[in-house]
Amino acid sequence: MKIKFLSAVAALAVAGAAQSAYADTAPTPEFTVTGSAAFVTDYKFRGISQTDSRPTGQASITITDKSGFYVSAWGSGNSFNDGSEIDIYGGYSHTFKNGITLDGGVYGYLYPNYSADNSYELYVDASKAFGPVGVKVGLNYAPAQPYFTSYENELAHYNMYEYAELTFTPATMPALTLHGHIGHTGGGFDIGKSYEDFAVGVGYKWKNLTFDVSGVGTDVSTENAGSYYRHLARSTAVFSITASF
Repeated sequence: MKIKFLSAVAALAVAGAAQSAYADTAPTPEFTVTGSAAFVTDYKFRGISQTDSRPTGQASITITDKSGFYVSAWGSGNSFNDGSEIDIYGGYSHTFKNGITLDGGVYGYLYPNYSADNSYELYVDASKAFGPVGVKVGLNYAPAQPYFTSYENELAHYNMYEYAELTFTPATMPALTLHGHIGHTGGGFDIGKSYEDFAVGVGYKWKNLTFDVSGVGTDVSTENAGSYYRHLARSTAVFSITASF
């Protein structure tokens, strides 16, 4: 009986080791699919409300190839385009040995019920983690296109957006993240004038849910944009709950 028992233990050990080795050498999937669904109290895009300071729902899905190429779709309510916005974008991301990740691609803004506002831009960004601190800088460039045409000038304008972001995740509280953002818009987007936007907030992750509260604002004034855009660009607190899968 003792010999049979030892044989059984040895067989289980061998099987366990084989399974572990298989897990360690299992090939990386060709494609991975991730997504999210969120509720936000206001959809702020570069500091300006797209829902007239009202709450809305948002959802996204991303398909990533193991080589680094990806394609994504993101949707949200939008008060200024008959109630909907769908963004389609794709690009390539690569992390180098020094820890720097470069990402770039093409981003399209689609409005199913108001196609006159459809537009696209090119984007590139670089990010790197320094222990608990994450740093990211990026640039979005939209070539001249009809959406950026001003009412005073029939010529289409370009739009440029530069930004920088910082995150901090305490080692003792890995579920908590402090984040900050500052950006500059120049060209023809929205108010047709250059302006800065900023955001400072804190997020907390619990299982597959992320709870976030952020202060979002701009330096847009009534004098340079009128009372309507000043209302949309005023500093407010934005709450969100996001489920990821």
